[in-house]
Amino acid sequence: MQFPFKLIVNKDYDAIGFGTNAVDYLIQVPEYPAYNSKIELDNYVQMAGGEIASTMVGLRRLERKTAYIGRFGMDAAGEFGLRTLIDENVNVEHAERIEGAQTQIAFIIIDARTGERTVIWKRDDKLSYAPAEVPTEIAGRTKIFHATPHDAAACARFAKEAKQNGAVISIDIDNIFEGLQEMLPLVDIFISSAEFPERLVGISDRKKALREIKARYGCPVAGMTLGEKGSLILCGDNFIETGGYAVPGGCKDTTGAGDAFRVGFLFGLLKGESVETAAKMANAVAALKCRAVGARTALPDENELLELMRN
Repeated sequence: MQFPFKLIVNKDYDAIGFGTNAVDYLIQVPEYPAYNSKIELDNYVQMAGGEIASTMVGLRRLERKTAYIGRFGMDAAGEFGLRTLIDENVNVEHAERIEGAQTQIAFIIIDARTGERTVIWKRDDKLSYAPAEVPTEIAGRTKIFHATPHDAAACARFAKEAKQNGAVISIDIDNIFEGLQEMLPLVDIFISSAEFPERLVGISDRKKALREIKARYGCPVAGMTLGEKGSLILCGDNFIETGGYAVPGGCKDTTGAGDAFRVGFLFGLLKGESVETAAKMANAVAALKCRAVGARTALPDENELLELMRN
């Protein structure tokens, strides 16, 4: 099945991302600690993350042109996080550092037995965007606009401008934010965690929940990630169920696996693949990401992606 929209050609960017960046402090433990207990950690490391920043990095590793719009604090973490994007050749012309703000951070506890993680995060309110602060002058320069709706009204303003200029609007969502109802009718590709659709529309059956999202908001493609089980995508009236890939060498860390899924799915769209193939690419990128600790460490290049899919 082909995607129900066409990408505009001759744009400066394949994708522009608006939303979250973070600096992650990843802590590996032999097993997840019991309440009111102590445990010696195996290892810890500081790495860059954040849903949208990581997705833009993942697409760059697949040789797509990307730009990131977001805010960092005027602190050491902000300097580190911004530098990681520059080093990956993501355009950061419209990224900002905010005086007096702390860069978003996350403390991530990884169970070494399975690679599953628990995330404890904080985003400084000073990093938020008001609608008037969004740099809409670049909205017409991209094929895809991909966002998290933490600042939903600002996100909707940019999405409207991008959509008027022919961009496909993609959203990475796992929480309900103020102003979200204004954003959702603009979305072409709605992909969430498995638990979120029920929270949004009050329907526990996964397929019925996706159908309700499509009916209520008009999203042409609506789907959810299912972890190691793969994904479920509704396109038109058809459901596409795609199994997950085994992680080469075993799963070391699931941090950022959802972001990696979006990388593969958007890459498939940009390559002109079918929805089925894009979903396979998405699950493959997610599996490859889990080879190493960190949201971005093991994001693949195209040769690695295609090799896993062949094998």
